[in-house]
Amino acid sequence: MKLLAKAAQILLIIAVPVFIVTASIRILINPLYPQIEYSLPSFPPDTYGFTPQERLHWATISFNFMWSSNDVSYFNQFKLADGAPLYNDREISHMHDVKVLADEMVLVLEGVIAFLILGGAIAWRVKGLRAYFQSLSRGGFVMLAIVALILLGTVLAFNWLFTEFHRIFFTGNSWLFYFSDTFIRLFPMQFWQDLFIVIGVLCIILGLLFAFAGRRMAKNF
Repeated sequence: MKLLAKAAQILLIIAVPVFIVTASIRILINPLYPQIEYSLPSFPPDTYGFTPQERLHWATISFNFMWSSNDVSYFNQFKLADGAPLYNDREISHMHDVKVLADEMVLVLEGVIAFLILGGAIAWRVKGLRAYFQSLSRGGFVMLAIVALILLGTVLAFNWLFTEFHRIFFTGNSWLFYFSDTFIRLFPMQFWQDLFIVIGVLCIILGLLFAFAGRRMAKNF
């Protein structure tokens, strides 16, 4: 019985960072983020001719696609001002891969939420809420340690981190683009670097919440 309880505590500790990361990504990958990012004075303009309004228009369409039930044929209806398709075949392939990854991430997020709720219900039933909240607190501290390493990597070697991320989660070279491709014109490297940092900050906030709120709650049992 003690071994089972220990295993449950370890799973809870692991579940907290998974929840925080997936929840943070789900919160930030929405059309509001490009609007904020494009308004930054330091954000580079599109040297190939997109106006800020056009950029935001196409970025909003792309972000909305991420959480929709559409497949990539959704993009066939969109044409640029010169009549060219919004995305070429390579970009369409990448958007497909990203959509698959986003759908899988949502399933993971929903599963982790269900696990945390079920774990709390079982802990309440067996009078183990103290250990439950201690595990949540430890998971928060684990998240803080992970974020510290990732943010350090983002500052010191973002290009390497960005490349390795894509090599892990995507097959082939569908994520490599020319500077003249729509995808890069909408989402240059600074866009992703800033997004990584903002996700990291949100993970820190949620990690602190779990770490200290969990510890405080544990003291009540």
